[in-house]
Amino acid sequence: MNIPDHLRYTADHEWVARKSDTALVGITDYAQGELGDIVFVEIETVGQALRQGDVFGTVEAVKTVSDLFMPVSGTLLEKNAGLDSTPEAVNSDAYGSGWMVRIQLDDPAQVDALMSPDEYRKHLGL
Repeated sequence: MNIPDHLRYTADHEWVARKSDTALVGITDYAQGELGDIVFVEIETVGQALRQGDVFGTVEAVKTVSDLFMPVSGTLLEKNAGLDSTPEAVNSDAYGSGWMVRIQLDDPAQVDALMSPDEYRKHLGL
């Protein structure tokens, strides 16, 4: 299972890649594996300010639909438009072309409070 060392993680299986006062957000390799074949990603919250824990969208797989939760507070700047035509990128490249949203961070320190890669591995029981 791929758990990159440069990212931070949530108990809900989102990852965050901080870049100064913005960040990319997606779901982890573990999450996409549990969901199965992803067929649709719906994100209609671009431009909205959301709090940590708020739902920012949904991901639909062949067998289920799952909410996507904000890992930190911020404003959604953009969604990954490529997922409109190729949602399966989340399955094939969860930490690259499968990213979901770019956000403006309200408090960059919130990212540091998320799980480290080692803490996330322990959370998964690895």
